[in-house]
Amino acid sequence: MSSRNTLVRSFHDVGLAAWFGGSLMGAVGLNSAAASVSNPRERLAVASVGWKHWSPVQFAAMIAHGIGGVGLILGNTERLAAQQEGRVNTGVKAALTLAAIGTSIYSGILGTRMAAGGDEPVEGTTEPTGVTSDEVASVQSQQRIMQWVTPAITLILIVLAAQQGEQQRPVASSGGWLQRLIQR
Repeated sequence: MSSRNTLVRSFHDVGLAAWFGGSLMGAVGLNSAAASVSNPRERLAVASVGWKHWSPVQFAAMIAHGIGGVGLILGNTERLAAQQEGRVNTGVKAALTLAAIGTSIYSGILGTRMAAGGDEPVEGTTEPTGVTSDEVASVQSQQRIMQWVTPAITLILIVLAAQQGEQQRPVASSGGWLQRLIQR
């Protein structure tokens, strides 16, 4: 059984929770709120200000999650060596974490490009009007999809983290020990 990893587990879990919650709130709340601004030419600017203020927090959340993830791997090397399902989970989580970092960065790039659109009239953050330029409308179309990708991936990471926590229970952990003993 692994020793306690409260600090690194907290970094891992709180960072992931903030990353998931913030990206979901942005897609659901911030982007919707910006769409309710009465002047269509101010909607992108309002959304951009909100995302600009969130970006450093999201970056800190991603860093905290990464530090926690590495700390958990280092703190559980013995268990991971003995438990194939734990190794698979860790590998999948690592790949999905890198994917979520990529989608977060790409969404940020798209947001910066939309903000550069200045005072283009739009229906909402990800919805153009009939007079929105083709360039901004194209970026909005991409962002309409990307705004949901990061919350979806980070939600999967939360589920995998819960599964990995279950794998650390004595029954799950002893299975790897018992298998090693039988194989000798």
